[in-house]
Amino acid sequence: MSILVTRPHPENEATADNLRARGHVVLLAPVLKFEPVAFHDESEANYSAIIVTSANAIRAVAPQLQDLGLLKLPLFAVGEHTATAARDAGFVEVIIAGGDSAALRDKVIQSARDKVLKKKSTLLYLAGADLSRDLGGELGTEGFNVVTQTTYRMAPVKILPRDVCEGFAAHGIEAVLHYSRRSARAFLDAARDEGVEISALAIPQCCLSETVASVLRDAGASQVLVAAKPDENALFDTLERALRTRLA
Repeated sequence: MSILVTRPHPENEATADNLRARGHVVLLAPVLKFEPVAFHDESEANYSAIIVTSANAIRAVAPQLQDLGLLKLPLFAVGEHTATAARDAGFVEVIIAGGDSAALRDKVIQSARDKVLKKKSTLLYLAGADLSRDLGGELGTEGFNVVTQTTYRMAPVKILPRDVCEGFAAHGIEAVLHYSRRSARAFLDAARDEGVEISALAIPQCCLSETVASVLRDAGASQVLVAAKPDENALFDTLERALRTRLA
């Protein structure tokens, strides 16, 4: 029996390694594909800090960061994975939030209260093309000036790998891991197009957050579990709980 990982490459490889170390057989079906977007900062703003909600945003502009003079700025990262990508790209001052956009917003606001940032600072938000919430607008209501620059998009992959389709047909997949709302939707669309939607939704769907879980519930999945907090270790704990329940 296999665990299906739907997150994009290259993060899916690290996830697969972690699952194998826990004794699981893994199948990969990256349902979103990373595509960088040309970055041209024409705002001439004097930035006080950078905010980032995905490691992909850093990966997309990494070759330009030094020339743009951005590496000297403090960077607020949504979580540890994004923080690692920031450090690898050359950022020295990296502040880590609690794993989601709300926590990142709160961390920035608290930094202003602690006088780490000025209350009316201009922030550069390196973002994806599809945003799950208006982080820039939320910080704007707190007095920050947020300049949002799209650096990448995640394009849906419309087909599932053949071994994944065969795994669903043979009832050889025992759970699916979902990391984002967009990837959950892309997975559902691909499963529907491949004719395996019923089999796919009949097994546990382990989700990184309640926002992700709602997509699966709306599609008719009956076994939807949500991680206690938005990080991968908590998601793995949720997976183990789902598998124990199935065996009980």
